[in-house]
Amino acid sequence: MSGPHYQTPKIRPMSHKRSALVASLDIGTSKIACMIARLTPCPPNSALRGRTHAVELIGYSQIQSRGVKAGAVIDPGECERAVRQAVAMAEDMAKVRVEAVLLSVSGGRLQGQLVEAAANVHGGAVTQADVSRVTSVGMRHATGPGRSVTHALPVSYTLDGVKGIRDPRGMVARQFGVDMNIVTLDAAVAKNLMLVVERCHLNIEAMAASPYVAGLSVLTDDEADIGAAVIEMGAGTTTIAIYSAGRFVHASGFAVGGQHITMDLARGLGACIADAERIKTLYGTVLTGGSDSRELLTVPSAGDNDRDSPQVISRATIANIIRHRAEEIFEMVRDRLAQSPFAAEPRARVVLSGGASQLTGLPELGTRILGRPVRVGRPLGFGRLPQEAKSASFAVPTGLLVYPQYAHLEHVEPRHVRPQRTGTHGYFGKVGQWLREGF
Repeated sequence: MSGPHYQTPKIRPMSHKRSALVASLDIGTSKIACMIARLTPCPPNSALRGRTHAVELIGYSQIQSRGVKAGAVIDPGECERAVRQAVAMAEDMAKVRVEAVLLSVSGGRLQGQLVEAAANVHGGAVTQADVSRVTSVGMRHATGPGRSVTHALPVSYTLDGVKGIRDPRGMVARQFGVDMNIVTLDAAVAKNLMLVVERCHLNIEAMAASPYVAGLSVLTDDEADIGAAVIEMGAGTTTIAIYSAGRFVHASGFAVGGQHITMDLARGLGACIADAERIKTLYGTVLTGGSDSRELLTVPSAGDNDRDSPQVISRATIANIIRHRAEEIFEMVRDRLAQSPFAAEPRARVVLSGGASQLTGLPELGTRILGRPVRVGRPLGFGRLPQEAKSASFAVPTGLLVYPQYAHLEHVEPRHVRPQRTGTHGYFGKVGQWLREGF
């Protein structure tokens, strides 16, 4: 692909009338999840109006991640082996072979910016070509060196100075403008993630930002319309998607997450990392009550010596260590929300997702620090989800399964290679072509 702006693979919009088989792959810092689903056309749902297809899960897996830190690949060989294992397990359950996947990305310093671009209209009425031309200009403007565009979403249009137009095509104007949300990430992080997946002989149908697809899974239409911030709390990253008037308008993220809480516990308790993770899972809370200082737990020492006597610590000590780091994460979220369109949405609420969002008392702590109503989001409107996949930690892989229904909203740069069909409805051919052109 020529020019200074690079776009990660994008999927062709789905036909409202056709069924498809899709697979999602969420390569996280602590876990890898693969889900395979059948998408079938369905009548409109009043709570989830944007969805044109019902999603029926037919296979899934979740395994411990390897070779990933802060959402980025640091050991391609280890990561590849883990991805192969996760995909094979999901394939065995679904009894299908996966050729292509929808891929999430949470690392690489995700950042959205609202960009305005305008142009004169030649010929009276605005055409799709005009829309594409102006969006391309805005996208080029927003992409810095070493960054890739993962989403280019028009938010609203302007015709002859009149703002807030949803779809300008066919309308008559002399000048036409677009406001759009351009989400970028470090190109090297995108490239390395894609290379690992390609080495597993899988095509990539699309790459999508984790907090955006988490929002597609856990938000009701009303929440997206009124305004919402989705905080996807992973192990190595915390990423943010802002929705306003039903549109995804901003993204942000930073490399602090649930794994930092585990490391704090390991250091603070003198325990090994595996024991600290187990303590966090079993007793993880940010709330302390009167009896917590009296309730004691025995924690094995981290040393190699079996004779090291185990430590006795109170539940209050554990809660205090967790709370300090959770407060820091919410304060970092608060700073980013203050610099985003969310600040201007007085009724907007916060929805938490991701594995780290499941600590007891986190919504109350978030409400206090962010000054907004906070709830934990769970996947909405999915058929045949097993119990363990109904939790907030599956928001991203379930959201990826919904994502093809929203692909028509995105601007896709024309490419010089002729599109090839792959899998069920992907169309950019082998990802290797994209890598050769884009980088």
